[in-house]
Amino acid sequence: MKKPIKKKKPAKKAARAKTVTVKNKAGMTPVGDRVLVKPIVQEEGMVTSFGIIIPDSAKEKPETGTVVAVGPGKRADDGKVVPVALKVGDKVMFSKYGYDEVKVDGTEYYLVREENILAILN
Repeated sequence: MKKPIKKKKPAKKAARAKTVTVKNKAGMTPVGDRVLVKPIVQEEGMVTSFGIIIPDSAKEKPETGTVVAVGPGKRADDGKVVPVALKVGDKVMFSKYGYDEVKVDGTEYYLVREENILAILN
């Protein structure tokens, strides 16, 4: 009795990174390991404990914000995509001068590289 001939399975193709398009309020998706952050703005006309009012012009830009969109990740030397460790909705602290300002429909956002994110706030 003859054994049935087994068909060979086609060779698997190299896995390609899938580009995921995410719809968000900003209408844009960051590229690579970048994260789109909406800054958390402090109250206007801040008053110190001594009663001194600090005008808006004297304030520094915020260093915290909420993640609005996340890029797919950075491509490693072997070609694989290393995903970003953040997700939409995370509150983050980032480097003071480590971002690019972007305005969309009058709303200010920051594009921050993952390496410039210092911490995820609870």
